[in-house]
Amino acid sequence: MNSAIELLRITVCSSCPAGQTGLAVLISASLVERNLRARVVETECMSGCARPSSIAFRQQGKTAYLFGDVSNADVEDLIRFAALYLASPDGNFADARPLGALRFKALARIPG
Repeated sequence: MNSAIELLRITVCSSCPAGQTGLAVLISASLVERNLRARVVETECMSGCARPSSIAFRQQGKTAYLFGDVSNADVEDLIRFAALYLASPDGNFADARPLGALRFKALARIPG
């Protein structure tokens, strides 16, 4: 990976229930186990309160994603999404089925 390319940034809402129960730590550990390069950060309220818990994926030059209704039980789908996202040149997916349950939890797709 070119060092000038920004790492995938995964932002977890620390105000949401999953954020308060360690979702960021679970994701970080799973990324390390699978040797996926990403930076997991926590932030206060992401204003997804109508569908908590919120998590965002963003990388320079790629479409960004915001998911809601996420729980610690979604870690495997989140890690699968991270791997697919990292492999995608622009962050877009022709087929959402490999995203598992996350395809029903997308709140926003923001062009890169």
